[in-house]
Amino acid sequence: MTSGRIVFGDMEEVSFGKPAAPAAAGLAESYGAERVFIMASGTLNRQTDEVEKVRRALGNKCVGTFDAMPAHSPRSAVVAAARQAREARADLIVTLGGGSITDGAKAVQLCLANGVATVDDMDRIRGTARLEAPSVRQVSIPTTLSAGEFSGIAGVTNEATRVKEMFRHPLTVPRAVILDPEVTRHTPMWLFLSTGIRAVDHCVESICSAESTEFTNASTLHGLSLLARGLPGVKADPSDMKARLDCQIGAWLSMGGLAAGVPMGASHGIGYVLGAVFDVPHGHTSCIMLPAVMRWNRSANAESQALVAAAMGHPGKDAGDVLDTFIRGLDMPRSLAEVKIGRDQFDRIATQAMDTPWVPRNPRRIEGPAQVREILELAA
Repeated sequence: MTSGRIVFGDMEEVSFGKPAAPAAAGLAESYGAERVFIMASGTLNRQTDEVEKVRRALGNKCVGTFDAMPAHSPRSAVVAAARQAREARADLIVTLGGGSITDGAKAVQLCLANGVATVDDMDRIRGTARLEAPSVRQVSIPTTLSAGEFSGIAGVTNEATRVKEMFRHPLTVPRAVILDPEVTRHTPMWLFLSTGIRAVDHCVESICSAESTEFTNASTLHGLSLLARGLPGVKADPSDMKARLDCQIGAWLSMGGLAAGVPMGASHGIGYVLGAVFDVPHGHTSCIMLPAVMRWNRSANAESQALVAAAMGHPGKDAGDVLDTFIRGLDMPRSLAEVKIGRDQFDRIATQAMDTPWVPRNPRRIEGPAQVREILELAA
């Protein structure tokens, strides 16, 4: 691409390789925050001491904990969390958990700033440019690798329609992110590895986009190489903190394209539907769809796909095959049948996928649902 535009977000800093709890307390202190509201994974809160470590580090600045955010951030849970944060008069949100917690808190920021008190109120803040900017910002401590903490977009599921909707504002991106490999030790291996493939998907669809740039490729190609090395390293030795940190930094770099304005493609678009309609975990949607999308797109972007194969350590090989072998090596699902989605659902998936932000911007043009079905057949 010989001309373009890079958009820089409103994140101020990323801390990596340092213990999360004192890092979060230090940030709260530097921001002058006095009333810190924690949004955390329920499992982490109940079964580990990681959330308690953050509470202890914050001391009397901690004014509450919300730990009831289901997968895919449903509207009802976002509204419940916003109500609790509003009642606590929170002036900073700290999240500890995976992508659903992170996205849920981003949406909570918008709810607090725009007086959202009910599920139906959320219609007012979706897809509008006239939003009050969040004043209660977020610090994110991620425990998975889906990397939503590096984006100003929150994906929230509308339970009435089973559609994942995008809520966005430049200031919903966390003010700071803390990457601590130690807090990922509690993440189930399937979840850590599958969200790692979600980060691989960010890298690959950015590199292969018709709108990628030299700047974004510098980030995503190196992120891909770190993930290609780190994910098998963690699977082989779960106690390898260097490999876990490689994965975390790779996930951070995977967002270099998306955060700068490079669109994703059909793997992300179809994945939105699989998640919202069928409750397929986001990482698994990428495990299943990415190799199929690469094979379908190859006629349009073979040169970019060659960069992917090389970054993963297999120069000259077919990128779709490289990804297929890599994902299988992590024991992740590789077909729609493995997550109990049959061909009888393909028409519904294909139709809904056309309405996502990414399918219309796939590098090989997708004219309509029939072509989405072709991709689904490759992943059947």
